[in-house]
Amino acid sequence: MPSISVELDRVEASSVEERLRRFIQNPEFPCVGAKSAVQKGRLTVYPARDITSAWNDVEIQDHLMHFAWAYGQEPTLFTSFAVVFERPDDLSEEAFEVALWERVQSLADKDAWRGQQHDPRVSADPGDPHFSLSFGGEAFFVVGLHPKASRPARRFEHPTMVFNLHDQFEMLREQNRYEKLRASILERDEKLAGDINPMLARHGTISEARQYSGRAVGEDWRCPFDRKSEPDLPRALDELLQKRQD
Repeated sequence: MPSISVELDRVEASSVEERLRRFIQNPEFPCVGAKSAVQKGRLTVYPARDITSAWNDVEIQDHLMHFAWAYGQEPTLFTSFAVVFERPDDLSEEAFEVALWERVQSLADKDAWRGQQHDPRVSADPGDPHFSLSFGGEAFFVVGLHPKASRPARRFEHPTMVFNLHDQFEMLREQNRYEKLRASILERDEKLAGDINPMLARHGTISEARQYSGRAVGEDWRCPFDRKSEPDLPRALDELLQKRQD
């Protein structure tokens, strides 16, 4: 099974932020857009504890919201926000998918609770072909990485969620660069994995929610996400109070 190795001196590059950057910089890593983000210093990395826990969700939502606001003030190509979780590193693809959507739901609930409207350019319905997540008023596509991923390009040593801004895809289309970039990524991914990713699809043809975790899912798959217009305020308040006590 092919894999992307990260050969590092543990002292020289001990932080998860640096290890993610080295993972992306590996010559075999297929996403040239992510490589550009690292090269230009536009990959923001937030280290968190546990992808199966809500421990860092308040801080993650806040950082992600401000990341979106900053982008709205100065739109820039090839910029991403990644959350790297310390643990667990032994989740199956199914378990990782469950944890990823739990974090997404929690973050979206907090985003709505803080008065952030869903980006009107995309749908909030995960069954809609035009669906995207939204934080701080900006649409995002999420890429999940973890050690047990079946696709080698998703196989990173820590559970990770990479948030990519949808507006950047539109900027690339306006500059007539999107198709060339997409073709390059697909070709490189096929070369690495030995086959074409069956989950890839163009935005607007089928819900992108199917692609987030990286697990191959069937036609009967249903997304567990619900963007609530009125979030669960008691639960959100309980989480904030618990954070203060801890």
